[in-house]
Amino acid sequence: MECQRLSLPPLSAPGEVVTFYSYKGGTGRTMALSNIAVLLARRENASVPVLMLDWDMEAPGLHHYFEQHEERPGVLEFFEACRQQLERIGLETAGARAGGREDAALAQRVLDAIDWQQYVVRVDQGSPLYLMRAGRFDASYSERLAQMRWDQLFDTCPALFRCFADTLAQHFRYVLVDSRTGRTDSAGICTTLLPKKLVVVFTPNRQSLEGVDALVTRAIEYRRSHEDEQRPLLVYPLPSRIEMGDGAQRAEWRRGDAHKGIAGFQPMFERLLRTSYGLSQIALDSYFDEVQLQQTKTFAYGEQLAVRIDQGGDRFSLTRTFEAFLHWLTGGYFPWQSSREIALLGAIGEARQALLLEPGRAVALPLARDLARLGELYRKDGRSAQALDAFRQSVEIRVRLLGEEHPDSLACKSGMARLLRQLGKLDEARFLEEDVVDVRERVLGGEHPDTLAARACLAQTLLLQGELAAALLLQDTVLATYARQLGGEHPLTLEAMDGRAATLLRMGRLAQAQQVLATVVAARERLFGAEHGDTLRSKLALAQALGREGDLEGARRLLAAVLQAQERRLGSDHAATLATRDLLADIVAGQGDWAGARQLHEDQVAARERTRGLDHPETLMSQRKLAEALLRRGELDAARSVQEQVLEVHARLLGEDHLDTLHSKTQLAGTLQQQGDSEAARLLEDAVLSGSDRLLNAPVTGHADSVLDGARHLQETILAGRASGHDAAEPDTLASMISMLQGMIEREQYPQAGELAEHLKSCLLRPGVPGKLRRRGMAQLKRMYKLQGDLNALLALQEDEVQALEGALSEARTEQR
Repeated sequence: MECQRLSLPPLSAPGEVVTFYSYKGGTGRTMALSNIAVLLARRENASVPVLMLDWDMEAPGLHHYFEQHEERPGVLEFFEACRQQLERIGLETAGARAGGREDAALAQRVLDAIDWQQYVVRVDQGSPLYLMRAGRFDASYSERLAQMRWDQLFDTCPALFRCFADTLAQHFRYVLVDSRTGRTDSAGICTTLLPKKLVVVFTPNRQSLEGVDALVTRAIEYRRSHEDEQRPLLVYPLPSRIEMGDGAQRAEWRRGDAHKGIAGFQPMFERLLRTSYGLSQIALDSYFDEVQLQQTKTFAYGEQLAVRIDQGGDRFSLTRTFEAFLHWLTGGYFPWQSSREIALLGAIGEARQALLLEPGRAVALPLARDLARLGELYRKDGRSAQALDAFRQSVEIRVRLLGEEHPDSLACKSGMARLLRQLGKLDEARFLEEDVVDVRERVLGGEHPDTLAARACLAQTLLLQGELAAALLLQDTVLATYARQLGGEHPLTLEAMDGRAATLLRMGRLAQAQQVLATVVAARERLFGAEHGDTLRSKLALAQALGREGDLEGARRLLAAVLQAQERRLGSDHAATLATRDLLADIVAGQGDWAGARQLHEDQVAARERTRGLDHPETLMSQRKLAEALLRRGELDAARSVQEQVLEVHARLLGEDHLDTLHSKTQLAGTLQQQGDSEAARLLEDAVLSGSDRLLNAPVTGHADSVLDGARHLQETILAGRASGHDAAEPDTLASMISMLQGMIEREQYPQAGELAEHLKSCLLRPGVPGKLRRRGMAQLKRMYKLQGDLNALLALQEDEVQALEGALSEARTEQR
């Protein structure tokens, strides 16, 4: 039967190819694709052309959702025609292999010869929705499918699939590909070669999650490593078949449960996306709050389209979930962008467009408001550069339209100052805050709540600038006013007391700080409860004050209580929980309880690996601390294993001569020395000395002073250790010590040079030191004493030198006899 050919005009701009993939069957992948296709085709007054491709040829089913039972050619027949064209062209060109641009030209020649539109059918007369089915399901279908060697087709013309996707994208705004499951050649084509975006549909179980993890990693790595495939691939996870009636189990599989061995799909995807895209930190909380396809009895049977039946769109409907998912998928947003950010960006974009058509305050002021809100959102997320840009734009608009002294202008300046303070730009923050304080005092009065809040913010900046007395004076004024107006236990009064305690701590007035913090803790426990966030924050500050004063047991009790509350309320992997666990581990280690410290560090390493990944600096720091605890307990093999892991990551990510890598080598060398493997320890130390030399001899602008100081300290540590041991008389060690002393003298680092000089002098005076090396070393020692004007040390050195020579002569005469 001859098929009717479509005639589809090209778009003004190319569309997107989106693959829907699941590692296992039964996830509802095809159902999800079908519903999303219908929603997309309805957009813009049902004028968005959408094409569905059924590439799940072993188990085709997409046509059932649209009652397309007429036998007609599809994906299989199309690529059979491509294979025939390639065979014919191969005969014409005597099998010459194309490459690069020639390969793309060959692919386009094949596609132009086939006329792909005859394989496409319209499936909805109310919207531009089209389908390319898997194929013609005649008696020969299975045999023809088995004979289709996708790998051979790719080897013959690697650009064929990419050019095929580009051709379809010229005619359809969205091309949705229903991929084969598992790890097959056709699944690889659908996930790595065709799409711009990859939707990963999964049910919460270990098999599905492990398979998805491997597939996504492989697809992104392929795009990154192949020269002809340097295109972005954006991944969107889509959890499906979620049982809404069991909240506890739903939370376990989303967040994870270490006791049950459940990793949790949200931490898994956060780690996967963070690692794949080279991000330091991402959160998918907002995304997964909105995007989970719930299991419903209505649509559990048959091929029903929820978006056609359930059009109410309430919060329990599948339609609502699909539409929420499309906010991310089609809006150009990443999964780690929150729904709040997406809404603000959308409103800001619309306001900018409206300003082009009709400039005025009615549009500009809401734009400034949304920019300020976006800046605050970015500030809390740690996206400082974006936050600062948003705040600057908001301040500029408000000052221009409202004036410098308008409350909205001042509020925006305050938000911007808080961000600048966090970024360490204290002078800029102080300039803004002093301006805000001045205006509010003049307009509102010294005791207005806004004025007091502005003074409290300025005090925080003064504290960070080291102007402690000025900060305390401001805080005392604010606190006295709050106490008089609101009472001693009002939340604002307690917040002011908290700030005052922080300043007292910086001033070293520990007893006063403890007294204030104890009062705040007691009041907040009464007002808010023992596990309220503000109460826990005050307890943390009090614990740190106790620790600084030497009351480690009191600090430990408080921190343990805070940690227990945070683990229960926030979870073991929350950022606040991790920070408290670090503090507690340091206190426990300070008490000498290395068994307790080891357990805390092990928990911390596991949590960091889950939340940050194996290679993150915070994970590596936790591993270093764990290694220290293991060493203190005498568990040398375990400590060495951890240190070797840290060194491998540092060397791989940072390079052999990076200061962190050199530190890791030094620590591992110390452990090897304790294990009796002196030769391996020596080799590592030599590598550190060489790497430090390269850092120190690099161009002046190449490294920060802190890096150079760190490199020198490593050299000093190693050489000092050798000077006190049996390696002291070795020429290489002595030569390195002499060179280091010479460098210290030239930099006028006399205190450090004095320590090294004592080690060097004792080494040079030992028998067996080569004469040339001894003379060179003695010359540097004399030079240092002369420059310091230390005549007594110079005379003592000369006497020691004479005695050493006399001893050497006496020994030589004895040997001659």
